[in-house]
Amino acid sequence: MDVSRQQNESAIRAERGPRARTRKLMLETATRLMQSGITPSVSEVAEAAEVSRATAYRYFPSQAALVHAVVDEALGPILDWNSEASDALTRVADLLATAMPRIDEFEATFKAALKLSLDQWAQRQAGTLGNEPQLTRGHRVELLRQVTMPLEGKVSTEAREQLAQALSLVFGVEVLVVLKDIWGLSAERAQSVAEWAAAALVEAAIREAQTVR
Repeated sequence: MDVSRQQNESAIRAERGPRARTRKLMLETATRLMQSGITPSVSEVAEAAEVSRATAYRYFPSQAALVHAVVDEALGPILDWNSEASDALTRVADLLATAMPRIDEFEATFKAALKLSLDQWAQRQAGTLGNEPQLTRGHRVELLRQVTMPLEGKVSTEAREQLAQALSLVFGVEVLVVLKDIWGLSAERAQSVAEWAAAALVEAAIREAQTVR
């Protein structure tokens, strides 16, 4: 069972007044806990927010649903990103300029979500995950396909998809894990390296398509 953004949005639209305030309180509490490095359960958020467990589970029936909702809140303007630029180089530069500072701001939250994703993978491998819903992490797929849209008709469909996949390696919290935690770079320098790598990938895809022709 996957936890979708559409499900979260439907829940938000359905809630008004006190229900909306309770949901907001739980999200704010969960965000605070995740920003401190914790990947909280629904019960832990309920306790911290002073909400009954029964109420908490009505809003978020699983840890995956809770973390997914917090991640969507943290992503904020990244989810609304759109570009009318006519070239992929400009688009990818604009996406990274929009996204990387936000990812850095909520780095702990995204790392907590990443930890849950890795923990669930380990549990699936061990056969101990049971019926716990899977935390899905796929926003970057849609965003990066939008980045490569100007290359439609200029490179093959396969090359365009491969480029989007390659760009996913230099976009997201994983970039900060490598460049900040392993290399010790500042957030600004990490963004600069990511932007350079992304531009190099786009240019390589374009050169390759021109060589094939």
